[in-house]
Amino acid sequence: MKTINKIADLQSEITQAKAAGKKVGFVPTMGALHAGHLHLVEQCKAENDICVVSIFVNPTQFNNPEDLVKYPRTPETDCELLQSVGCDIVFMPEVAEMYPETDTRVFDFGVLDRVMEGKMRPGHFNGVAQVVSKLFDMVTPDVAYFGEKDFQQVAIIREMVRQLNSPVQIIQVPIVREESGLALSSRNMRLTPQQKEDAVAISRALFASRDLIDEQSVSETAKAVVMAINEVPALETEYFEIVDGDTMQPVSSWDESEYIVGCITVYCGEVRLIDNIIYKNKQ
Repeated sequence: MKTINKIADLQSEITQAKAAGKKVGFVPTMGALHAGHLHLVEQCKAENDICVVSIFVNPTQFNNPEDLVKYPRTPETDCELLQSVGCDIVFMPEVAEMYPETDTRVFDFGVLDRVMEGKMRPGHFNGVAQVVSKLFDMVTPDVAYFGEKDFQQVAIIREMVRQLNSPVQIIQVPIVREESGLALSSRNMRLTPQQKEDAVAISRALFASRDLIDEQSVSETAKAVVMAINEVPALETEYFEIVDGDTMQPVSSWDESEYIVGCITVYCGEVRLIDNIIYKNKQ
C-alpha cells in the first residue's frame, strides 16, 4: 500500500495504472474509519484493479467550526485498517494541497439541497461538491463508492456528476450497522457507552415503522418514529422526513413514489447522528 500526500505523485501513480489498462476504484473518506468504510473499500477492491482511498477532513463542508475541530482524526489506525483490507493507494493531502487558493465555486442543486441536511447545514453540500469534484479530478476514477447512510449526500453527488458531465460511475452501498442496529459512523466514537445504548432507539424506531406502513399513513408513521425516539431522555430528533428517494422532496402518501425513504437526524447529547430507512425501493 502506498501513502501519498501530493497531488502530482498521486496523478503519476494513476497515469501509470491507466496506461497499463487498469480500472481505478475510489473511496473518498474523512478518516476515523470503521467497518462501514472498510466494507466500501472491500467492494471497491473486489470490483477494480486499483483501489484508491482518500483521507481528508474537508473544512469547506463544516458550517459549524466547532464540529470541524471535534471531528475525530486517527490517521495511523486508518492506514493500518486500509492495509488489512488490501487498499492500494491512500491519498492523505494537507488542506493547503487541496486548497492552494479559496474555492469560490457555487453549485446549484435545485431542490435537492434545500431540505433536511441542506436546510439544517447551509453550505454543507456545496463544500461536499467542492471537495469531491476536486478529488474526482485528481484520482480520475472509473468508479466511486459512497455509503447509503449519507443518503442525501449520494443524491447530491449524482447530481454533481450529471452537471459536470463526469464519467465516474457512482455506486451506492447499503448501510453497515452494529449488531445492535446502530448505524456505523465516525461520530459514534464521541458517544459514551450509555449514549451508544440509548442511540439504538433510532434504528429500532425506524425498523418498527417499516413493518407498519400497510397500516399507517405517511404522517402517522413520521409521528410514531419521532415519538418513539424522543421518549428516550438522551435523544432529541432534529428532523424526520419521509421523502422521494430521487428528489428528496417529502411525500404525503405511500402511493406517491416507487422509491420512498425515511431520513432522520437525532442529537444524542452533543453528537449529531443520521440514519435512514428505505420503505419502498426501485424495482
